[in-house]
Amino acid sequence: MPETGRPVLSSERLKAFEDAVVAIAMTLLILPLLENLSESAREGKSSLEFVQEEHSQLFSFGLSFLIIAVFWMTHHRVFDRVEKVTSPLVWLQVGLMLTIVWLPVSTAMLGSMDTDTTQKVLYIGALLVSSLLMLATRLYLRRHPELHRIDPESLRRGIVAELVTSGLFAVALAIAVLVPVIGYAAMFLLMLSGPVQAPFSRRSPVGKRRGGKGNAAEGNAA
Repeated sequence: MPETGRPVLSSERLKAFEDAVVAIAMTLLILPLLENLSESAREGKSSLEFVQEEHSQLFSFGLSFLIIAVFWMTHHRVFDRVEKVTSPLVWLQVGLMLTIVWLPVSTAMLGSMDTDTTQKVLYIGALLVSSLLMLATRLYLRRHPELHRIDPESLRRGIVAELVTSGLFAVALAIAVLVPVIGYAAMFLLMLSGPVQAPFSRRSPVGKRRGGKGNAAEGNAA
C-alpha cells in the first residue's frame, strides 16, 4: 500500500490484457474487407476489380493498422519498465483501450461512407484522445516513481513526444474539419513529429551538469 492509500497491483496481468485487446482490434480492422471480398466473389469480380473498388477501404485499413501498431509499440516501451499499477493507472489504460477498440468502427466508416465532419471527428478525434491518455499515463508515472524503473530523462522525453503528437493530432483535426479539400491528408502533419520534438528532447543542461558531477565524483572515488 503506497503513501496515497491506493492499492498497488502487479502490472503483468494488465500488460497481457492490453496486448490481447490491441491484437483483437487490429484483427477486427480486416473484417469489412473480408465481407466485401465475399460479395465481390459472388458477383464474379476479378481480384483487380476488387482492389480498384475497395481502394479507399484498403487505405483506411493500412493506415489504422499502422497507427495501432505504433501506439502499441510506444505503450510497450513504457510498460516494459512498469512493475506495479494503481487503480488510477488501470483506469487510464481502460480509457486507452476504449479508443483502440473504437478505431475499427471509425475505420469502417472512413472506408465505406461519404466523408463528413462527424466522421473526421470520430476518427482523428479518437487518435487525439489516445495520445492524450498516453500523455496522462506518462505524467502519472512521473509523479509515482515507485511504480516503475524508467529513468527520469527518458520519461521527460516521452512526455515531450506525447505533447507534440497530441498537438499535431489536434491541428490535423482542425484542418480536416475546417478545410474539407485537405481532409484526412492533414494527418501527414504527424510526419513533423520527429523534427518538432528534436529541440525539446535533448538532455537538459541541468541533467548534463548533474551527470558530469556524478562522473567526476565516480572518477575521484576510483
